[in-house]
Amino acid sequence: MSSPTTLPPSPLLPHHPYPNLHFTRRSLLFLSTPVLSLSSPLSSSSATTTTPPPPPDTTITDRVFMDFGICPNYFQNRNLGDQLSLCADSEPLGRLVLGLYGNLVPLTVSNFKSMCTGPTNFSYKGTLVQKIFPGQFFVAGRQGRRDKGEVKPPLDLVRNTEAVESRAFLLEHSRPGLVSLCLSENDDDDEVKLDPNYRNVEFLITTGPGPCPQLDSRNIVFGTVLEGMDVVTAIASIPTYRPAERIRQYNDFAQFIGDDRAKTARAIWNKPLKTVYISDCGELKVTKPAFSPSLP
Repeated sequence: MSSPTTLPPSPLLPHHPYPNLHFTRRSLLFLSTPVLSLSSPLSSSSATTTTPPPPPDTTITDRVFMDFGICPNYFQNRNLGDQLSLCADSEPLGRLVLGLYGNLVPLTVSNFKSMCTGPTNFSYKGTLVQKIFPGQFFVAGRQGRRDKGEVKPPLDLVRNTEAVESRAFLLEHSRPGLVSLCLSENDDDDEVKLDPNYRNVEFLITTGPGPCPQLDSRNIVFGTVLEGMDVVTAIASIPTYRPAERIRQYNDFAQFIGDDRAKTARAIWNKPLKTVYISDCGELKVTKPAFSPSLP
């Protein structure tokens, strides 16, 4: 332990105000260390100011519509056919008007528009809402066979390279009514994805009531619902298949040991117990194509 050191009387200060003040070697070392003033005019003037990056451009450049219908007693046989001939007792649910962020992710928006405006056999028209996650989102646009109500993209649809660009993931799934390209939530079969003609066109729409942070930085938000949130709520309220807890535990164990049957069994989880499908879709032309930015 260091012994205290007494400063000798200074000839310049005959009347020292603190005659009994003692210092240790450690305190003398601290006092000898130069101290920089953080509030000096020199340091404040020389500091560089960093400007925050601009917010993502959520200007609505395009609008499309989607009409949804429901087949109340149509869960067992899901073979819709190209003309929905097996769904004669269809009931309309209503129309969604979607605003798309074409300045932020132009390629994603272009492909989505193409799938809304293309011929029936190569569009979202007549395809199913594949899964509904209550209180979160629903998924549609799975690629596969038309006779199963799945999507068959046209061969000339451009491959979406924005899925590897960081700017495409800037927007968060922060509220109900956001339209997002499925990447992490994509339910397409692995053998389908290995096809050189595969184009990911599966999308989700958040239903609320709260945000879905588990989707952030993994799926591409590219639009928002402008009209028809009551339709979104109606779809979200449709009952889905939910396995018992014991079945879930067995499935988790089977997946853990690498049993491929676990993935096959999960394919029907969260399926709607009523057949919900996109009865029509297309683009809405407006006089002024660029709208004021909406909330991200």
